Amino acid sequence: MSGVPATPRRNAHENTTPAATPQTSRVAASHVVQASPHYQTTRRHSLYGTEDRIILDPGSRLWKVGFSGEGKPRDVFLAEGETGQSLWTLNRASNPVEREEEDRVLEAKLQACLRAVFHNSLLTDPKSRKVILVEHPLLPLHIKEIIARVLFNNLQVPSISFASSHLLALLAAGRVTGLVLDCGHLETTVLPVYSFRPLYPHLRTTPLAGSRLSTHIKALLLMFGTYIPPATSLSAAMNIPAASRSVRVPQDVLTDKVIDEIKTRCCFVGDPLETDANAGPSASGRASSLSAGGDGSELDLPPSEPALSESEFSRVSADMDSNFSHAVSSGYSVVSHSQLAGMGGSGGDAPSRVQALATMYGRHSTATDIHMRVDPPPAQQTGTGRGTLIVPGWIRERAAEVLFEGGDVDESSVAEVILDCLLKVPVDLRKTLASTILVVGGTPMLPGFIPRLQAELVRAVSRPITPSSSPPSRAGRPRPATYDRYASLRPLLPYFAILNNPSPPPPASANAAANAGKAPAFTPGTMAWVGGSLAGALKTGGVEVQREKWDEAEAQPEGDEDIIMEDEPPRLIASSGNILPDWTRTPLPVGAPPAPRPPSAAPLAALQAQSVAG
Repeated sequence: MSGVPATPRRNAHENTTPAATPQTSRVAASHVVQASPHYQTTRRHSLYGTEDRIILDPGSRLWKVGFSGEGKPRDVFLAEGETGQSLWTLNRASNPVEREEEDRVLEAKLQACLRAVFHNSLLTDPKSRKVILVEHPLLPLHIKEIIARVLFNNLQVPSISFASSHLLALLAAGRVTGLVLDCGHLETTVLPVYSFRPLYPHLRTTPLAGSRLSTHIKALLLMFGTYIPPATSLSAAMNIPAASRSVRVPQDVLTDKVIDEIKTRCCFVGDPLETDANAGPSASGRASSLSAGGDGSELDLPPSEPALSESEFSRVSADMDSNFSHAVSSGYSVVSHSQLAGMGGSGGDAPSRVQALATMYGRHSTATDIHMRVDPPPAQQTGTGRGTLIVPGWIRERAAEVLFEGGDVDESSVAEVILDCLLKVPVDLRKTLASTILVVGGTPMLPGFIPRLQAELVRAVSRPITPSSSPPSRAGRPRPATYDRYASLRPLLPYFAILNNPSPPPPASANAAANAGKAPAFTPGTMAWVGGSLAGALKTGGVEVQREKWDEAEAQPEGDEDIIMEDEPPRLIASSGNILPDWTRTPLPVGAPPAPRPPSAAPLAALQAQSVAG
């Protein structure tokens, strides 16, 4: 075209980038040379970046897994699948051969779970992912070794960081000091944390937890529940009323899946009764019993000499599965075949006390009965459909009483284990810890659990002490003084506050007003995992074990076990060729730096004296 200059044709090999276009060089398709202003690295920090750590919270039943920096886990699953059984228990075989076999079975199960985490739940390569393991302080060392062996040898992760679940839960709440109660499936543990340093010597635990609650619910349903089997034919379903077909609940109906569904979807924690039904054996000042025909104006309490408490009933029913053959002939043999002989009185009186306790709870309960559709037992699957399980309303409301009923030396209640921990910590820390209590775990997710725990703490400390009725040891000597267990904690009553209490009571002090209900609205069951996610995003965590260290420890002879001295800094323990952090043998970790000390008053007084003399 005339008047338009021809554009010169350039060769393909010539580099003719315009001057205004910035020039960038890439080392890979997804890795940019320019680093983030917050991280001195060239790797991409995104949701799917290789710097995101794997947060693994393995429980005995429930596992929570996900990536760091996220607000909730990617996957929450049962370790044993639909059966809902525990991977490990509090008991271990004493025979070395049986113990080795148990460890092999456990290693196979843990390997299947950990491979499913990376290949099914997270869909990521474990070779390029660091792992933060949210560990329970009382997690047995052999289980920790098996988890580390599978992660290092089988999945070949680069490193594992071991962090305390109580410490991470407190981190998720935005605090560095607090008293953390973790109520899980096997046990309830209380651990004080001061300036981000766990005080492991003051740790307290009790077996009253989710497992005991499940056993208690099952025992109560076997005694007081109702089961309506399916009709044998359609005509029988139309003509025969359901009430005439109701029978006692068969044991095969109450599977672990059914009990878990009842516990998680139907049960809640009721308010404490005005008069404690399990306060003690003393009958003076109590309301009239059901056998005496109370009028209902006061709480009708069961006979109490001797009384079968909720804790005793649940402990007796723990061996119910092995002795269920006795329950076929007697309706109340669930509790009469075992430890009732040592409680005083005949075993035949104990069922009446349990019946009286159930009647008292039923009279003062406002919860409605629940009708659940359940699968019939395999021996009775000849009907026209599924059976119906009727759960009484008072069981839904009062089954959790077993967790709050204390007085046992070996099985303290959930409130008593907190108070026992406060008695052990230094006196100058009690006020701070009492006002920053954090409740985590799966069992506290029951509606009403945390407000009931607050009420039980106040009632246990402020409970009036009745004078002792025992005679003096010698004639002429005064009666022995009454033992007040929590007398030293009574000044802390205005300061009790739970950080994640959804409905805190009116505060009685400035500390309680500043802390009660101030924690973020994370569910108690995921609080520890969220803390691990936050620690991974901040590139912090617990003691980190590199795979190179693991390989070196496995290569060294088994006899070269390290000896830890008291003055040595915290480091790893070489045990049986493996290196793992063990808080029972290593010195306590260094906490937050101390606050600067104020200037001493002695030099200031000397200067003032010199100025006056001058």
